[in-house]
This record gives sequence, structure tokens and C-alpha cells, in this order.
Amino acid sequence: MFSKKKDISPVDLEQHELLEHAQKRINQKKNLFTHFVIFLIGSVFLILINKILKYGESYDWFIWGITAWAFLFAIHAFNVFVTSKFMGKDWERSQRERLVAKQRARIAELQKEIETDFPLSKINKKKA
Repeated sequence: MFSKKKDISPVDLEQHELLEHAQKRINQKKNLFTHFVIFLIGSVFLILINKILKYGESYDWFIWGITAWAFLFAIHAFNVFVTSKFMGKDWERSQRERLVAKQRARIAELQKEIETDFPLSKINKKKA
């Protein structure tokens, strides 16, 4: 009962991989929406501090703070919705396959060099 080893099928592994990817995307979007809510609340506080509490009343500095924060939020949204599509899971897979193919080609090249420099027929004759 406890000693039996369950076989993991490739379908299960693929489905598990898809679920992990989905969970990662959900977390990214959740963090983006949290950032948006904090941005809205923070913007209101910056306006309140400048206008109601009259801190730096002579200049509307809250505009610069909100603008900088909006820029950071736009970068965050760009990373979640645009960058992850172009450099997402498929891009990572293609890059990994390309690098593995490059390594295999280099290994084959090195093996060919070794076989031309040290052929097996000469090595076998010396042993005999």
C-alpha cells in the first residue's frame, strides 16, 4: 500500500505546469490591482496633505507626486500585461530549446574533433 510508487503521466505534469503558470498570472494581476488601490488612496492623501493640512500650500506639489506614482503604476501594468505576453512562458521555452540545441551542436563538434585527433581504431590497435 505505502510502497507502491505512483506513475506520473506527462499529462499530469503538463496540467500542473499550466496551473502553476495560471497561479503566477493571478498573483501578478492581484498585485497590480492592489497597487492601483494604494495609488488611489495615496493620491487622495497627497491632495489632502497639500490642500487641507496646508503643507507646502504655496505650490501644488501633489501633482508631481501623483504623476511620478502614475508613471510607476504604468510601468507595473506594462510589465504585467505586455512584457509577460512577449517574454512569457512560450518565449522562455523557445529560448531554453535554442540554448540546448546550441550546446548539443557544440558537444557534437567537440566529439568530432576528438574522434579525428584520437580515432578509436588506433587506440584499439595499441591495446592489442
